[in-house]
Amino acid sequence: MADGNTGAAWEPRIVAFFCNWCTYTASDLAGTSRMTYAPNTRVIRIMCSGRLDPQFVVTAFRQGADGVLIGGCHPGDCHYQEGNYKALRRFRLLRRLLTQLGIEDARVRLEWISASEGDRVQKVTNEMVEQVRALGPLRLTPLPTPETAAPGHSIAVGE
Repeated sequence: MADGNTGAAWEPRIVAFFCNWCTYTASDLAGTSRMTYAPNTRVIRIMCSGRLDPQFVVTAFRQGADGVLIGGCHPGDCHYQEGNYKALRRFRLLRRLLTQLGIEDARVRLEWISASEGDRVQKVTNEMVEQVRALGPLRLTPLPTPETAAPGHSIAVGE
């Protein structure tokens, strides 16, 4: 699929929010073990998957991500006792919200990956990139700016 601006082949952009204690450590293990996986993913370390504000995911999509991967500790292994259960509850609500915004369920994924599972980070990352590549680029309607707003309509500061 060609990108309209550059003429180059389109590649999906994935933003990954990884728990500091498990999935981020597994990602580091994959790197130090020289495991190769798609370079399309930009990892953002968060202290706990339960601390991921759904607004961060929406913002990632708004700023050009084609997919979002969330990684946390296995249930029962959370450094903060129940953070991953909180993440699961938020994830279910987030998927409903994204569906209402016209974003396919397959563009966001939650995975439990422990610190010793570097090979799983490799597998999940590659699967996510291929899944989003099959969906194609995410085409969201741009947010209105003062230049594009309809005459007579004002835009609130901070939007």
